Amino acid sequence: MRAEWGARLLVVLGAVGLAVLTVFAVRVPADAVELRGRMADDGGWTPGAIMARVGEPLTLRMTSDDVVHGFAIGQSARPAVDLLPGAWITTTVTFDQPGKYTYYCTRWCGPNHWRMRGTIDVAGPGMRAPADSVPLFLRLKLDLDQAHPSDVVPTETPAAARADGLLAAVALESGDLRTQSPVQVWRTLRKRPANTGLTDRQLWDEVAAVWRAATSPERLAEGRRLYGDNCAACHGETGRGDGVMAKSLAAGPAANSMVGEHTGMPGMSGHGTVAPTDFTNRRNMLGASAAFLQGKIIRGGMGTGMPYWGPIFTESQLWALVDYLWTFQFDYGSSAGSSAASRTKRDSASKPATRPH
Repeated sequence: MRAEWGARLLVVLGAVGLAVLTVFAVRVPADAVELRGRMADDGGWTPGAIMARVGEPLTLRMTSDDVVHGFAIGQSARPAVDLLPGAWITTTVTFDQPGKYTYYCTRWCGPNHWRMRGTIDVAGPGMRAPADSVPLFLRLKLDLDQAHPSDVVPTETPAAARADGLLAAVALESGDLRTQSPVQVWRTLRKRPANTGLTDRQLWDEVAAVWRAATSPERLAEGRRLYGDNCAACHGETGRGDGVMAKSLAAGPAANSMVGEHTGMPGMSGHGTVAPTDFTNRRNMLGASAAFLQGKIIRGGMGTGMPYWGPIFTESQLWALVDYLWTFQFDYGSSAGSSAASRTKRDSASKPATRPH
């Protein structure tokens, strides 16, 4: 008798379990798009292009076929979704504006990780909100492949704190700092008769203080987060170009793809991966303007392995990231997210110096 009741109980539980599974299965629409992630060398995203319509939910049923990948849509506040090998996850997005959106992998899955990009073409009425403006580097007609080395470099890391109290006497009326390189501002200060008694180091400290005043702890913290999530794997936590992916990228001709210094064969840019930029290289960085750096981030390295981030980051995120890059050159003291230069100095005492790119 007990055996009979046990069998009936198992049948009932089985039926309930089947009903539950059926309910969960029904939650995935029949028209859901199945999206598979593979390392770029094995095909990347499948499919690589998806169609959608304004105001209509787009359901994505996603998985990874090899390693852990991340899925995110560029210029969106939606958090990234991790895709585990063999596990399926479903998410639904709805677009309120037409246009072409880029989805990308957020997990560093290999040297060609940056190639894991796909597009969602959203059709329908309305107009997608335009970008904040035409990128500054385009308005200035900057040549992003032209080297801009600084002919004057400090002998030690400029420290904004050492300039406190001097800025009133050395006020800088420079307009938009984004269009000028640090060495240009340094030369402007050096030419002023009132600064004759200041040493070169003092003037570099003034430049550091000016750059610190042009940002905020909140912007630096945002830039630090973006750098850690998207840049550190190649450029390294301390900006030296020694991230975990650096060795696999250095097989191509030696070049500094971010600031335009190519030391390999002429004409080789864009024909193979190159070593990541060393953001602690003073000669390279101090000769570049913020507009130049933003342009490099937007456009990428044109086939060198440096991704193009234009469709990924918002205008505000781009400038926050550029602000953070300067912390590899200037010591801002206790400002949030600004300890990169201090970390680099500490690390240099225990790590062998790397050859500038």
